[in-house]
Amino acid sequence: MPDPASAFSPAASTPHPSGGGRHFGMDWLRIGAFQLLILYHIGMVFVPWEWHVSSEQSVPWAVLPMVAINAWRLTLLFMVSGFASAAMLARKPALPPFLRNRLVRLGIPLLFGVILITPVQPWIQLTTQRGYDHGFGYFYLHDYYRFAMYRGMPLPAWQHLWFVFYLLVYTIALTALLALPAGIRAFARRWAERLLWGPLLLLLPIAIAIPIRLHWLPHAEDNHNFLGDWVAHIRHFPAFVCGYLLYNSPSLWRSIRGNWPWIAALAIAATAGAVYIAWDYPATRPITRGMRDIYQCIRVVQGWASILALIGIADRFWNHDGRWRAMLAEAVFPFYLIHQTIIIVVGWLMLGSGLSNIVQLILLVASTMIGCWIFYMVGRRIPLARPLIGLRPLAHSSRKAPA
Repeated sequence: MPDPASAFSPAASTPHPSGGGRHFGMDWLRIGAFQLLILYHIGMVFVPWEWHVSSEQSVPWAVLPMVAINAWRLTLLFMVSGFASAAMLARKPALPPFLRNRLVRLGIPLLFGVILITPVQPWIQLTTQRGYDHGFGYFYLHDYYRFAMYRGMPLPAWQHLWFVFYLLVYTIALTALLALPAGIRAFARRWAERLLWGPLLLLLPIAIAIPIRLHWLPHAEDNHNFLGDWVAHIRHFPAFVCGYLLYNSPSLWRSIRGNWPWIAALAIAATAGAVYIAWDYPATRPITRGMRDIYQCIRVVQGWASILALIGIADRFWNHDGRWRAMLAEAVFPFYLIHQTIIIVVGWLMLGSGLSNIVQLILLVASTMIGCWIFYMVGRRIPLARPLIGLRPLAHSSRKAPA
């Protein structure tokens, strides 16, 4: 199977029923998570939240499906990223080659994206929302490479590629942890598995996260400014490490397999509560402090319970190969690189068109899917372009090319 960059990497090739080796269910979960992310970003065009481009007629009820998934969608991606990193190390355990691979496979697409894929996104936001009146060419040559804030926006901008940068830094941190003496690593793994045994895999992270959310970071939100993005780091890095541990831990797998049905029920109940509060407190009415605290607690439960439930479902029902799995697993990284730029450009082109929201939605979904497939299918056939979109050189992937 091809080996796209970390979060998008396949698992190892030897089956193992208790953790470790190939797990097709996690492959399908990774593929589905990134496709869901694309649909989520399409939905951002229609909700009454500020985004890079917004439909002229927002759809208030569109907030509800967004609230149903935004508590866990990104943390899930980091967890499957940790799982994929462990799979790569299982195949080739040496740390220096692993780190070099990640620096190249994540760093080059990140630079390529910031230079050529994302620049149009801040230009569209500046022209449509912040009074910028120059064309894109002028913006790119004179304003984009300011390396400073401009009209409330950092330039140059990595936009949605913040995920790739965070993943790269988390991978470097994981490599540093794995460089510790074997005795320390074994001790840490042993205690982590004891602390996360059975229902504690759900309960302990929630018990830690709720006080942090209510008392340390009560009003903070993800801001994609790495040095000050504590909400994101507290949420995502432990999930990344947990995904790494899960790969080869029969203990954690038993905890998920023995508890996921009731965890899924809890996730559904928490999701219903979060959706109800989001519907009952629209943007025109301020939410009370007490209700805000309740909402934050529900979101913590919703987020972690949903992730564990989805892993349990993937393990129980999706752990089998399929004809398109290999190609889809390879395509998710190129899809991720290009999808948001397509959404924003198409959304911008439809401004003032008078098209109904349902027609705009259909056009956005169709154009994004077609554009992503073209980007991937063309890029994978050009040897010089493959590293730019996160794919291995042809010499390394020809023997395992997707069907």
